[in-house]
Amino acid sequence: MKRRRPPALERGRDAQDGDRAGQRVTLARAISKLGYCSRTQAERLIEEGRVSVGGHGTTDLSRWVDIEKDRIAVDGVVIAAEAKVYLMLNKPRGIVTTRDDPEGRPTVFDCLDQRGTRFLSPVGRLDKASEGLLLFTNDTVLAQRLLDPETHLGKVYHVQVRGQFDEATAGAMMEGVSEGGELLRATRVRRLRCGDRNSWIEVELKEGRNRQIRRMLEALGFECLRLLRVSIGDIILGDLPKGASRPLTNAEIGYLKRRTGT
Repeated sequence: MKRRRPPALERGRDAQDGDRAGQRVTLARAISKLGYCSRTQAERLIEEGRVSVGGHGTTDLSRWVDIEKDRIAVDGVVIAAEAKVYLMLNKPRGIVTTRDDPEGRPTVFDCLDQRGTRFLSPVGRLDKASEGLLLFTNDTVLAQRLLDPETHLGKVYHVQVRGQFDEATAGAMMEGVSEGGELLRATRVRRLRCGDRNSWIEVELKEGRNRQIRRMLEALGFECLRLLRVSIGDIILGDLPKGASRPLTNAEIGYLKRRTGT
């Protein structure tokens, strides 16, 4: 039977009441905002009796706390807000975007040292066969805003396809391709170069449907050979080596915060 959160923990009410109350939020949300773990993981810790507030244990999922004043501990160790971390990774092909893979496949976290943070998450995903720019952060507010379609941050991909790619196909991708009961549309498509057998194209998306580019191309009769994300808004992958990561610059972080209103 699926466990239901108490009414005070329903997403909409929790977010609205927490915003009005400033730093007063539910206990699980406070643990998540402090960067210790996700909210779901925090709820599990609370239910297991491993969390205390002001030295007193609690299993109350609906408890509200002041994130700045209350002393919150997990297993007797007081937790405090970690410094915010913002990274980019040049994801190699053949690894999965997850922390732990039940099949034992290499993951994106094998490429990171996590820079001393206890809870770092990818912002969005790249499937196993895809490569390129992937952002990581423990700033949960920024991550959620970046994934919000209202943010309208375009993501640009360089894609190698088998065959000769023409302007008519580019137009079809921008007009919209019906596949799997969904209308999939690219914001911009242009041909970069063509050879005798293969073509490279540039595709911009402002929506994030599962395997969107691959599905569009397959529906139009093209096989996707390589797919590389090269930018997210003004954040550019550049010459970062494959499998390497680097911290975002202050200018890059400022740009993302301005674009997301955080």
